[in-house]
Amino acid sequence: MKYTRISAFAALGVAATLSLTACGGGDSGTDASAKDSSATSSSASSDSGSKSEAGDAKAGSGSGTEVKAGAANTGTVSGTKATFCKTEDLAIDAVDAAPDETTGRINISMVNRGSTTCSATGFAGVDIKDEDNTSNPIERGHAEPRVTTLKPGDAAVFNLAYDIDNSGESLSSPTNILVTPPNETHSVTLDWPAGAGDIKGAYTDVQVYPTHTAK
Repeated sequence: MKYTRISAFAALGVAATLSLTACGGGDSGTDASAKDSSATSSSASSDSGSKSEAGDAKAGSGSGTEVKAGAANTGTVSGTKATFCKTEDLAIDAVDAAPDETTGRINISMVNRGSTTCSATGFAGVDIKDEDNTSNPIERGHAEPRVTTLKPGDAAVFNLAYDIDNSGESLSSPTNILVTPPNETHSVTLDWPAGAGDIKGAYTDVQVYPTHTAK
């Protein structure tokens, strides 16, 4: 009888141990599965974010490079590209074009003497040289550049504008105009037009306007 009771208790202990083991194994399996699922989700999210950032950076970089290169080398004209005019291919001249005795204006023309069509769109760089040998950069006027495409023989024009000083006490004594065509680095030196009115104020009061076709 005593032997029978001991066997029964032993059987109950084994059953309880097996039950606890089964429960513990189930919990471990659930935790491992959840961790694996979380890691996979995190990895996928990270990969997706990396690809998105890389794609954005690539697109931005490509676009920026294209625009920069286009601005430096070509001008877009009606959907096509034309190489910017080189200084060596332009015949440049300056004349007094004042409409009255109070408004000063100097027209500067650039004739394409090259063999191909080119673009002169934009602002030319202009410095005025004074008789004391100082050079003064001229500021841009408030105007939007117009598309200026020159076939061989065509001319572009831009102007300098200022107020004329009729007092005879002007402090400016211009001798030359240094012109650098749009998107170029080489300049030419022109004589200040004879008969042009005296500049009222300082050279900082003179403004240069963008090119346009002479037609």
